[in-house]
Amino acid sequence: MTDLSPLAPASFPAMPVIRGVRLASHACGVRYQGRTDLLMVEMDAGTSAAGVFTRSLTASAPVEWCREAVAKGRARVLVVNSGNANAFTGSVGVASVERTVARTAKIMGCKDTEVYIASTGTIGVRLPDEKITGALDDVKAKLNDDAWAEAAAAIMTTDTYPKGATRTAMIDGTKVLINGIAKGAGMIAPDMATMLSYVFTDAALPATVLQDLLSRGVERSFNCITVDSDTSTSDTLMLFATAKAGNTVIKDAKDKRLADFKAKLFDLLLDLSHQVVKDGEGATKFVAITVTGAAGRKAAKRIGMAIANSPLVKTAVAGEDANWGRVVMAVGKAGEKANRDKLSIRMGGILVADKGEMAAGYDEAPVAAHMKGQTITIEVDVGVGKGKATVWTCDLTHAYIDINGSYRT
Repeated sequence: MTDLSPLAPASFPAMPVIRGVRLASHACGVRYQGRTDLLMVEMDAGTSAAGVFTRSLTASAPVEWCREAVAKGRARVLVVNSGNANAFTGSVGVASVERTVARTAKIMGCKDTEVYIASTGTIGVRLPDEKITGALDDVKAKLNDDAWAEAAAAIMTTDTYPKGATRTAMIDGTKVLINGIAKGAGMIAPDMATMLSYVFTDAALPATVLQDLLSRGVERSFNCITVDSDTSTSDTLMLFATAKAGNTVIKDAKDKRLADFKAKLFDLLLDLSHQVVKDGEGATKFVAITVTGAAGRKAAKRIGMAIANSPLVKTAVAGEDANWGRVVMAVGKAGEKANRDKLSIRMGGILVADKGEMAAGYDEAPVAAHMKGQTITIEVDVGVGKGKATVWTCDLTHAYIDINGSYRT
């Protein structure tokens, strides 16, 4: 396994029990040896479900299954394997999903459409699903309500640490809990979802409300991160609600009684998305890029992502080089309106460029000092409007090449 990311949190968070959720992990040897690679999550009857998935035109068979199943809005079981993505495997991959779903539904006593399948790992390799289906009885026997860290570890691929987050919220005077796990380190540039991430709450909320909240929350979290500009075939983010908290059921996502829940959910999604960036393959620095003065929010985000995805910007950050000219370049190539002669740039809060040229009296020393830190901030105002957005990325080091050059060997 790759060395622990220098940006990793000190520890996995203490995660409370979510009523109606039981988890278990298992080592079934899909690809990895000596570690768990299979996760099962059982949810009580009546659990509602929502999801967002990759828009990749080469989406995996598990993604296609989940996209259709979530339309029913119900969930009983989630099964995730790591080491093999079951993507670009044709009819063989589809049959693999169908066998896994059928076996899981039989063992768990639920409908096929209440079973969600996910796979992550190498693309284009047949998934030995018999190793998964053959282990399901053993995994079921290990299900318990306090295995969050183990669950997060089982779905890792090139991740260096398991990712989890928890929040407590109030809905109309009733306390509800939210737990989430995620995996991802490379092939990170989500489009409507994240790598793999699963969020669970004991709140009583219908699937339509969950879907509305999740779709909005992802736009300002997972869809604002990038490690390497590559969108996975397997991106999946799902939200499950067991209805065990006993809160008043609210059927409108815009109801003010959901304000605290929405805020806490969005904050949890942002937390998980930042953890993914901080585990970017080979990453040593976490970079926040804020764009203001754009024609609109979408324009601001597009400019921000052009900066965040620039290999020249990312390698400058890795080399601790205060090369703000590369930021100018990235703004110019974004394809959005920008006023060259009003453009201003700050790095570490220090004005480095203003009104289309180097800032008067610019001293690079404090900026160079900022670049030596682990958290880098870049602020750009493009001088054409009121649009604003923040995106997050990491630096690009030689370790990224080392990890991906040897991924299959």
